[in-house]
Amino acid sequence: MKRVSGVYSAPNSHWVGDGFPVRSLFSYQDSGEKLSPFLLLDYAGPAEFTAGPRPRGVGEHPHRGFETVTIVYQGEVAHRDSTGKGGVIGPGDVQWMTAGAGILHEEFHSEAFTQTGGVLEMVQLWVNLPAKDKMTQPGYQAIESKDIPVVPLPENAGLLRVIAGEFGGQPGPASTFSPMQVWDLRLNRNGYQAFTLPDTWTTVLIVLHGSVQVNGTTLAREAQLVMFDSKGERLSIEANSDASLLLLSGAPLQEPVVGYGPFVMNSEAEIRQAIADFNGGRFGAMS
Repeated sequence: MKRVSGVYSAPNSHWVGDGFPVRSLFSYQDSGEKLSPFLLLDYAGPAEFTAGPRPRGVGEHPHRGFETVTIVYQGEVAHRDSTGKGGVIGPGDVQWMTAGAGILHEEFHSEAFTQTGGVLEMVQLWVNLPAKDKMTQPGYQAIESKDIPVVPLPENAGLLRVIAGEFGGQPGPASTFSPMQVWDLRLNRNGYQAFTLPDTWTTVLIVLHGSVQVNGTTLAREAQLVMFDSKGERLSIEANSDASLLLLSGAPLQEPVVGYGPFVMNSEAEIRQAIADFNGGRFGAMS
């Protein structure tokens, strides 16, 4: 059994730009090596926006050394970057961006969402890159909801969407640089599911909505993070109410994590180089 090592509540929300009120459930600043390969998780919303004259969001900003994974539950987000890629992601869609050697990026509410207003709810996960891949060519995976396998759980317990990794014989569409599972999970009230994950892997459960009983003894509620010991292979989740969850598990990289804002590398020297490269215009340019 993977023993629960702690349950942590999200702090108060803060704004990222003027479009994303987020609660940071964990960050590389305090958990970078402990939760490797995962660096950060921001839960944006759910927040109601009125219609407006211009899109709200975050303007041009850099990244280097990791990947961002954006999962939209409600609303729409438009994005573009210095590789020339871009588009709109809506409910159920995933944006998996590899910053690698360096990318410039921006994300705003879509034009349609700006005009109508509505509820925005999304998660952004940062996934670390192994040292050997930190300077890889920037890339982008546009993963539409229709391309994400949905696996029904036994006894009408709920549904599991396989974004990365594999579950129930279904591989997820995301290509990753290190082994991991990213599962988007819905449990019906009283639904129960046991999971088997590799021994030694980092494992965390994020409760977005509802409340669940973990391993039969630990209660976790909305906007809480459950951490597990890496030892063991089995964990169980039972829903006290309809619940929306993210279950993340991955092989730890066992490498130093040194970060500064939107740059995450393995040494302070690499951070200084990232800053110099960004200031020198070597991250490309937004078209």
